[in-house]
Amino acid sequence: MKTRITELLGISYPIIQGGMAWVAEHHLAAAVSEAGGLGLIGGANAPGEVIREEIRRGRELTDKPFGVNVMLMSPHADDVAKVVVEEGIKVVTTGAGNPEKYMDMWKAAGIKVIPVVASVALARRMEKYGADAVVAEGCESGGHIGEQTTMTLVPQVVDAVEIPVIAAGGIGDGRGIAAAFMLGAEAVQIGTRFVVSKEAVVHENYKQRIIKAKDIDSAVTGRSHGHPVRCLRNQMTREYAKLEAEGKSFEELEYLTLGALRRAVQEGDVAGGTVMAGQIAGLISKEQTCQEMIEEMMAQAEKLLG
Repeated sequence: MKTRITELLGISYPIIQGGMAWVAEHHLAAAVSEAGGLGLIGGANAPGEVIREEIRRGRELTDKPFGVNVMLMSPHADDVAKVVVEEGIKVVTTGAGNPEKYMDMWKAAGIKVIPVVASVALARRMEKYGADAVVAEGCESGGHIGEQTTMTLVPQVVDAVEIPVIAAGGIGDGRGIAAAFMLGAEAVQIGTRFVVSKEAVVHENYKQRIIKAKDIDSAVTGRSHGHPVRCLRNQMTREYAKLEAEGKSFEELEYLTLGALRRAVQEGDVAGGTVMAGQIAGLISKEQTCQEMIEEMMAQAEKLLG
């Protein structure tokens, strides 16, 4: 299944792994790239030197291309933006903001820049400033979300820009890939399903919580302060919702979630931690290798698309 994205990124399959904080480290990124997709190392809030080390470790595991996701709200974003240039990374995706201030530097270094967008307006702006493609991410995804669904956002972005569009949000099997292509996307970005891959270095509790999730198990917190986040329901989300309903400040609510994602991913605290996962979690039933996942999804998608 060749598209402008597979040609642009030098990958075999039009599948990109999401740059999930505390999850998307070098083992996962290398495994996805080895399987023919594009793996990403998630910058999250990590310092630049940590990302440099992750990049170098990733190269010990694969000689295939992988990228880095730069989380623009991170206090270390400036340093990470320079590290990807210094380390010769060829693909950068960005989230939680506008990457315009880094675009000239990245483009001069020959980096393919692919911002994640949640609106047509931002997609058009990113095209204007030289983005090579955009990820149109619907609110079905895990983590920080916008308001539009993938089904409505993707075709509107496809119609609005000339650059290739990658669909994200609620995609975790071949049916989702086929649907995204019917909407005009030329690749997909998948996060939650890769969390339960055998190569993902996350706590078994976290994986099992996703595997056991039902269709109604996700919740969105933070809407009252304009920072909505989708995760799986637990003790933490119930407490957050209670405080949010009481009108607590953004700072008070942020304090509640301080370190919560790390506790869930690394320590297995799936009750008091933040279990970021998209609504696709209800369709995930088992742990597989990245190779098995990608081959299974692509076989199903190709059959549906004929």
